[in-house]
Amino acid sequence: MRDEREIEQALAAGAPRLLLDNMDDEQLRAAVAQVAGRARLEASGGVTLQTLRARAQTGVDWVSMGALTHSAPALDLSLILEVSP
Repeated sequence: MRDEREIEQALAAGAPRLLLDNMDDEQLRAAVAQVAGRARLEASGGVTLQTLRARAQTGVDWVSMGALTHSAPALDLSLILEVSP
């Protein structure tokens, strides 16, 4: 959801959970008030370790933080087995 209109459309359609994408803390608080418990809310987009607490304190139910995995190093695990003669 990006704005109040999309939130209302989703609620009217019976959505049980809404993803609030790239909203700042003020927008998230407004969305929480607008939804008023009619759906579960998840904040996503632009969340870092520095902004996590503030996002959580807006009243949303979940916060997604891609920053946890965006820069994680990759580990190549091969499952190829070779039989010795």
